[in-house]
Amino acid sequence: MNNLFVQEDDLFDNSAIVSSFTSDDDDDDGQTVKSEEYVDEEDEKAEMDLREQYEIDYDEEMITEDGKKVTLITKDGLDKLKDELKSLKDVKRKEVAGRIKEAISYGDLSENSEYEEAKNEQAFVEGRILELEEKIKNAKIISGRKKVTKTVQLGTTIHLKNLTKGKDDLEIYTIVGSTEADPFLGNISNESPLGNALLDKEKGDKIKVIIPAGTVEYLIVKVD
Repeated sequence: MNNLFVQEDDLFDNSAIVSSFTSDDDDDDGQTVKSEEYVDEEDEKAEMDLREQYEIDYDEEMITEDGKKVTLITKDGLDKLKDELKSLKDVKRKEVAGRIKEAISYGDLSENSEYEEAKNEQAFVEGRILELEEKIKNAKIISGRKKVTKTVQLGTTIHLKNLTKGKDDLEIYTIVGSTEADPFLGNISNESPLGNALLDKEKGDKIKVIIPAGTVEYLIVKVD
């Protein structure tokens, strides 16, 4: 895979402001700059795109009845979450319990580092179990419901030319839900600055992403 020019922290920095090139020339370069006051409108547009792309009813809230955020995820991604949850419950939880029991047998828990480490790991495991249960409970599978489209949407793989760096090597990304995002594998969240900027764009479009490290300009070479 190509080296990532945009750092992981940059991709997920919600403070970044996205701007894109459009066919309507608003300045000498034909660039329309979207300032901070339009961030809410961009978020709303991204949600509307997702609803239309995956046939989510407009009356259907993107949050659950108890106020939890819906987890947009592919079937494969959901299966991975379920596998991890099963492993934590059936294997890891028992391993940690065994470590705690063994550490207690050493006596004097006040100076027992093994006991403290095991308790900390237990807290992490239980916290992760709760997190996974919540995501699985609120999951909405999007795989297999996409309409045929030439625009970038959730699940789309995009081949980008980094115009800022001027390199010929293309950067390849796939737009996924935040749960499956892994920039080092080329999977970027639809909620990240780059992912959000790409939504609804087509082959040949140019986008700019403003991140803490600076402004990065891309050309969309191919949309799969």
